[in-house]
Amino acid sequence: MKKNLILGLIIVVVVAGVLGLVKALQIRTLINTKMVPPPATVATAVARSEDWPDSLPAVGSVTAAQGVTISPEVAGTVSEIAFESGATVHKGDLLVKLDTSTEVAQLKATEAQVKLARLNADRTRQLRTDKTVSQSEMDQAEATLQESQANADAIRATIDKKTIRAPFSGKLGIRLVNLGEQLDVGKGIVSLQSLTPMYVDFSLPQQDLGRLATGLKVRVTTDAYPGQQFEGKLTAINPDLNATTRSVQLRAEFANAKQLLRPGMFVRVAVDLAGENSVLAIPSTAVLSAPYGDAVYLVEPQTTNGVTSLIVQQKFIRTGRALGDFVSVESGLKAGDRVVSAGLFKLHNGDSVLENNTNSPAASLKPNPPNS
Repeated sequence: MKKNLILGLIIVVVVAGVLGLVKALQIRTLINTKMVPPPATVATAVARSEDWPDSLPAVGSVTAAQGVTISPEVAGTVSEIAFESGATVHKGDLLVKLDTSTEVAQLKATEAQVKLARLNADRTRQLRTDKTVSQSEMDQAEATLQESQANADAIRATIDKKTIRAPFSGKLGIRLVNLGEQLDVGKGIVSLQSLTPMYVDFSLPQQDLGRLATGLKVRVTTDAYPGQQFEGKLTAINPDLNATTRSVQLRAEFANAKQLLRPGMFVRVAVDLAGENSVLAIPSTAVLSAPYGDAVYLVEPQTTNGVTSLIVQQKFIRTGRALGDFVSVESGLKAGDRVVSAGLFKLHNGDSVLENNTNSPAASLKPNPPNS
């Protein structure tokens, strides 16, 4: 009985040892086996030489031809509001009236003084003709009349200043005051902006100054209206340069008939010059931007054990200006190089890829999205 028990234990130990050895060999095999992920499916594009219109790129800001925040010149209490937020007004339209009851009463008293002073002056002139009064008395009467008239004019001016009108035609913003509110001098009432025409202010480096002249065509785009382009002309070049940045300030004018451009907008600017430039272009979707520089994934064939496959290698490039869906490459690629244009965010250096351009949208120099 005891011998059978010992024999059974020995068999169990042997079996366990054999199973452990087999398992260890399996684990070692798995460890030594290199896991090769399946190839990633990507879309590709070929870097090609193109002739682009010669232009100077910049970024700018939209400015109204006329823009102001309406505010009172004199303090007073709001007695009438004659506009609605967002309304379009014309030059001279009434916006706000401040309480003028005190000034109106003062004006009546002053006009009475003017009337009396005029009667005295007329009477004194008549008496002076008869030499009944002296010249000094007549001068005093004339001075009193002029002083009374000046006092009346000052009160009328105050009343006019408390009647606030639009200084030019344009579009109003959001109302900032309420009826009965006490306004101090300079307190904002409403923003008034003239939206036709509009200006775009931007700057270019001093090396471009010799290529600039007023009248050049200027194109701008903004994220507010994807795929839409606005055309204007260069109207002003600053006579002096910024001493810190060595750049020249420029201004372009846009008709803005549909009033789509608004003051304060950020826009991308292109100043069109005569002629064309030869550039190396790739789709902008092929560029992987990072703090340390722009890069692309270059697609190259690789032959291993007689089998040819496609692999990707990350390559840093220096980009230039953009046009439509494309961006120019100034260094890092050559014509004919194939780059990944879609699916690049899932790639690493040396990854194997499969090329599939079936569902990839075609890049265009003049994109026109359906919802633009």
